[in-house]
Amino acid sequence: MKTTDDLEFAATGGARHAPSAEAECRLRGLLEQGLPLVPRPWRTLAEQAGMAEDQVMACVRRWQADGMIKRLGLVVKHRRLGIQANAMVVWNVPDERVAEVGRRLAHETAVTLCYRRPRRLPDWPYNLFCMIHGARRERVEAELAAIVERLGLGDLEHRVLFSTHAYRQCGGRYVREGAA
Repeated sequence: MKTTDDLEFAATGGARHAPSAEAECRLRGLLEQGLPLVPRPWRTLAEQAGMAEDQVMACVRRWQADGMIKRLGLVVKHRRLGIQANAMVVWNVPDERVAEVGRRLAHETAVTLCYRRPRRLPDWPYNLFCMIHGARRERVEAELAAIVERLGLGDLEHRVLFSTHAYRQCGGRYVREGAA
């Protein structure tokens, strides 16, 4: 005879049902719009999707494990915040130094993103990229100069590429056109 300690599910509470395919589809559509800026965003999404909050969390975890959701993050619309100068600094770093230089750049407070990519020789020798944002171009250039000096990177070839256009920024897409 099994006791409540032997059960592999909660022995109390009402019946629970798995969310319907329609509810999961609604949730995917809601996630595309971004998390609501409220104290309990998952609960708000659950209410809008017709699900329980723990079901929303279970779906998101399952979708992450299945690879449907690669990552959850914040899309910052820099220009709306008064950040007009967005610079990608591209570096030509010797392969034996790229991990160390990348770690050091990533720890700089002005660097918002830093990543390595393969070179595309002969036209593109750069293998390390970082982003620096600021209200004005001059401020970003001054911040970069300070970083180069502080980290001793003056010997590394680099270029500064300022964005000239703000493209539409959006989060992940989880629902096919016309499927919602």
